[in-house]
Amino acid sequence: MLNRVLRLLPALVVLGVCAVLLQLDSAGERRTVTPGGLTLIEQDIRIFGPAKRYTIATHILRPQIAGRVGAVILNHGAGATAAERREESPDLLHAPALEFAERGYAVFLPLRSGFGATGGPLGEYVGSCESPDYLRGMTAAADDIMAVYAFVRRLPYVDASRIILAGQSAGGLAALVAAGREPPGLAAVLAFAAGMGGDPEVHPGTPCAAETMVDLFAHMGQHVKAPVLLNYAQNDRFFGVQSSQVWFERFRTGGASAEYALLPSFGADGHFVFTDAGGARYWVPVAEAFLRRHGLPFNRLIGA
Repeated sequence: MLNRVLRLLPALVVLGVCAVLLQLDSAGERRTVTPGGLTLIEQDIRIFGPAKRYTIATHILRPQIAGRVGAVILNHGAGATAAERREESPDLLHAPALEFAERGYAVFLPLRSGFGATGGPLGEYVGSCESPDYLRGMTAAADDIMAVYAFVRRLPYVDASRIILAGQSAGGLAALVAAGREPPGLAAVLAFAAGMGGDPEVHPGTPCAAETMVDLFAHMGQHVKAPVLLNYAQNDRFFGVQSSQVWFERFRTGGASAEYALLPSFGADGHFVFTDAGGARYWVPVAEAFLRRHGLPFNRLIGA
């Protein structure tokens, strides 16, 4: 009898591990139904960061549909003050996350080190406006993103060959730096108002250390292989049209496959066209056309 138990022990251990994983996978799940009849699942989890030194608070929003789905890792911007960074929340990106989820994507909204519920030190500090080290700061941000990316690829409901990196402002910049590491399964990058160093009050439209940002885009263009959409608004008070167009040209000169979209003016500051629910009518058609050109579906699901 004892020998039989010992022979069964490895299988029992495997079953036990599977049970734990199943419990973790469903822990804290909340379900809502959209007006179109699509059931969405929301969940808050924590993912080990680089070298497991801390955990990254991550919100998940995904459709309840059969089979594996594409994934979008959606990255937030960076507030200028410590108070703004403490208040960072996935809620600030809920509107665009919903647009992706309703089109069949599992959306992951991580809070990087130094932000919101993740807390801890600000790993992506770039230094003073006079002499910022954008590459160093965004490399630290990309480390967090890649830790989440590795986790997402292992999930049973994710199509590991169809992952999109996306982000707004500093989050868009960090997504591009992460994409430069050529992670397996990366299908596209959507960067909305990507950049840093903007101050709409002190120097509207013209970021500090503009040449340093140009150099960063040139560097990223040499390393990013996935197709990229750089999306800006006409009245972005952080990064003006002239700046964003120069960034795009330098990025593309590096060899990247990239497209540039300039959206009409939106509200008082087009920098927030992506995060504002009312901005979807501008950016969604552009993103949809871009993704379809690269073989990625972006059709709204109805009651799947």
